Amino acid sequence: MNNSMPSDQVYAALQRRDPALDGVVFSGVRTTGIYCRPVCKARVPLQKNITLYPTAAAAETAGYRPCLRCRPETTPFSPAWKGTQTTVNRALDLINDGALNTGTVCALALRLGVSERHVSRLFAEHIGASPTQVSKTLRVQKAKRLLNTTPLPLSQIALQAGFPSQRSMRSAFLTLYGRPPSALRKHKAIKPLTPKETPHDPS
Repeated sequence: MNNSMPSDQVYAALQRRDPALDGVVFSGVRTTGIYCRPVCKARVPLQKNITLYPTAAAAETAGYRPCLRCRPETTPFSPAWKGTQTTVNRALDLINDGALNTGTVCALALRLGVSERHVSRLFAEHIGASPTQVSKTLRVQKAKRLLNTTPLPLSQIALQAGFPSQRSMRSAFLTLYGRPPSALRKHKAIKPLTPKETPHDPS
């Protein structure tokens, strides 16, 4: 899918928040610099201000930030991401397993049995973003999920999400969201009990 303004038919579907488009297209809004899922509850922008992208990574590559309301970056492996190529599917699985957390695109291509150039071309065709950008989107997604569902400290979240350091995770969040990971946390970390606070066992 070429990045373009939605047709009248697609725009009408966006206006009614058609769930059939969810995960298939992402709407980048030029006036706000934000991209959304088609089912987002926010007011639908004017048709001329929307650019459609096939994946969350493609929208982020174009410079858009994910909407904090509909969280479009949490749907990276939609059918649109899978494309039609077995090589793309295998590459996505390897990236999801952390192949690019510390490795290179060249090493990924070797594991796939193709050239680095071929991998890059397939990703440009089917994903609309580079393998590196896809990996970055996945790391941020994993970190954001851990922020919202666990009391883990930021250092452990960075490690589990595949970032080389807490500083690199912070940099990725600042670039994407304009704020640090701690500002997006929905609950505070559980404070460990001190010796005086440790429950006494009457037995």
